[in-house]
Formats: sequence, C-alpha cells, structure tokens
Amino acid sequence: MQITRANIWYLLTHKSFLVILLIINLLGTIYGYYWYGWQLAITKPIFYIFVPDSPTASLFFCFVLIVWIMGKSWPLMEVLALVTLVKYGIWADVMNIWTLIETGSIDWQGWMLVGSHFAMAVQAILYIGKYVFTYWHIAVAAVWTLHNDVIDYVFGQMPMYRDLADYTSYIGYFTFWLSIACIFLAIFSIRWRKYLPN
Repeated sequence: MQITRANIWYLLTHKSFLVILLIINLLGTIYGYYWYGWQLAITKPIFYIFVPDSPTASLFFCFVLIVWIMGKSWPLMEVLALVTLVKYGIWADVMNIWTLIETGSIDWQGWMLVGSHFAMAVQAILYIGKYVFTYWHIAVAAVWTLHNDVIDYVFGQMPMYRDLADYTSYIGYFTFWLSIACIFLAIFSIRWRKYLPN
C-alpha cells in the first residue's frame, strides 16, 4: 500500500486513532498536574489555574479530541490547544536543554519531558488542517496566553527551574516572544488551511 498524505490524514483523523490520542493526552495531563503538585502546594489559590501550564495545554487538547470523536468542533478550545501546546512544548524543551547546558546533565525525567513536550507541539501542528477557529477565537486565546505570562513573570508564578533561577528575566522575555510567535502561528494557520487536508 502506497503511503500518501491522504492516507496519513485518514489515519490521524480516524476515530480509533483519536481515542488512542485522547488516552495518551489524558494520562499525560494527569501526570502533569501531579508533577506540579509540589509547586501548587506553595501557591495561593487565586493563582492555581495559571501554574500548571503544560498539563492545562494538554487538557485543552483533550477537550478538542473529545468533541472531534463526537463529530463536532470547539473552535475556542482548538486555538487554545494549538497556541499553548506549541508554546509550552517548545518552552519546556528549551528549559530542559538549557538546564543540561548549565549543569552538564539532566535526569531521566528531564529527557522524558523533552520527548513528551516535543510531541505536544508536533501533535498540535499536525491537526492545523482540522481546526475551524476564527480570528475572534485567536483574540481570546491571545488574551489568555499573554495574561498567563503576566501572572507568571510579574506575580512570580512561573514553572520553577531552580538551576535557571538566575535567568528569570531572560526566560520571561523569551516566553513573551514565544507567546507572540504562537499567536501568529494560529493567525497564519487560517490561511494555510486551504492547502491542507481537512
């Protein structure tokens, strides 16, 4: 059987594959919230929703997958998933590689985070052809994303990488521009859709 883009897209959008992807993302989301448990324990309740960035991103995608499996769509959740999965997928990889450069090593959990967060970003991009969000939805996602950056780097609720504590201002600057890039990715994806399978 010849492997074509149409065949790959058929597999990616098949209900059985979406169910498997949902299970994987759901397990990753649960683990992600568990991983943030120690930081949430020292976080004021008003900031709870803004601390576990990556698992919240994968939770958005879980909601997207659920409605896709049901044959429906949730445009606002789609754009929130795209922007945050790509953003925090890249962000976590940069932080872990930076930690490796700074300290000379990272443990197996660090490498696991590198692989899983890379996969987060890739899966969000793979489904660009299926998203139906509009510019209005992107505007809402942009407010959420940039507001989260303010909470993280103005109110000090960013994910804690102790080995990189001396670089917090640089990380905040990088994070802001990464958010802008991911918002523009969502904007440009609307134009790209007509060239992609759906």
